[in-house]
Amino acid sequence: MSSSIVMEAPEIVEQWKPPTESLGRVPLVTPGKSGDKPIEGDFPLDQVVIDQLPPGTVVHSCNRYGASAWTVTARIETTTADGEEQFFFVKCADADQGKAMLEGEFNSMRELYNTAPNFIPKPHTWGKLNVSNPDTYFFLCQFIEMTNDNPDPTQLCIKMVELHRNSVSPTGQFGFHINTCQGNLPQQTSWSPTWTGFFSQMLRGAMALNIKYNGKWKDLEECVERLIKDVIPQLIAPLESDGRSVKPSLIHGDLWEGNVGTSFETGEIYTFDASVYYGHNEIEVAIWRARFNKILGAKVYLNTYLARMGISEPVEQFDDRHRIYSVYHTLHESACHNGSSFREECYENIKFLLEKYPPVTTAGDTAAGAS
Repeated sequence: MSSSIVMEAPEIVEQWKPPTESLGRVPLVTPGKSGDKPIEGDFPLDQVVIDQLPPGTVVHSCNRYGASAWTVTARIETTTADGEEQFFFVKCADADQGKAMLEGEFNSMRELYNTAPNFIPKPHTWGKLNVSNPDTYFFLCQFIEMTNDNPDPTQLCIKMVELHRNSVSPTGQFGFHINTCQGNLPQQTSWSPTWTGFFSQMLRGAMALNIKYNGKWKDLEECVERLIKDVIPQLIAPLESDGRSVKPSLIHGDLWEGNVGTSFETGEIYTFDASVYYGHNEIEVAIWRARFNKILGAKVYLNTYLARMGISEPVEQFDDRHRIYSVYHTLHESACHNGSSFREECYENIKFLLEKYPPVTTAGDTAAGAS
């Protein structure tokens, strides 16, 4: 007989809302020059960044642009050596956290661009600015002006399927060569030969972040361990048993609606703010299950993706896999956003899974319990 599940109800916390402006600090750098001319705008552009632009580029202005919770962002207006207007996007963040975020983002975007260049703004470089109070870092990429219209489900999902099918893990394993950051905190993406092992590793990493940033939670840590010990062997391990295997696909990692846009000029859909790793493709769409995804949470997006990509065997366990994968996303995001409503949502899903997948009782256990 399985033990009863007793859990404390989580405290009710506020719903997380995306920021409407960049909350980071403008770097305290000496403004650079393009040629001998000063650069206009409200965002001081470091000469280090200017020197990374293509040869012959003339910079006209740099102004704050967009919204971000942990970085400050700007648009750079330039003219190419051929006389064409061209724009770049720069993002800055400070201290060790800023370094980890922007190094991870550049590596993520470069990995995605190499596989799906029609889905990602072209990344250029990342590096350190000429300021040390505090140390400040930047990420530079192509700027594409995008609409806030709901992304076309067919185009979005075709591009996602191409990414997942065409990508090839360089090691044949699950993971990535650095720990990328989803939000402002690192994911545990060390290489693992099995998806079961890798997903367990990521869950434990997200739980550790919760303890560090939200404090000890009386039973959530225990519940996550029970999820790994009792549920993953019944729900994730079957993907890699009975002759089945999981292809390590390149995962964007943070594909929520705030990181997807449609080009004003071409109508092409692009995604950005990536935190990649190689994993089971189904985890990509599990973030859409989270309540904050008001647009991509619509069934048309998931159904369109699955109609083209297919569902991994065992098919009948898909919805529960979708749920446990969403637990990872909300567990990690809870640490990023000071608990927020992600904590409550994560807790509810864990409770559901623990009740549906109790510990497997062996014959030996049954005999011992009867004695």
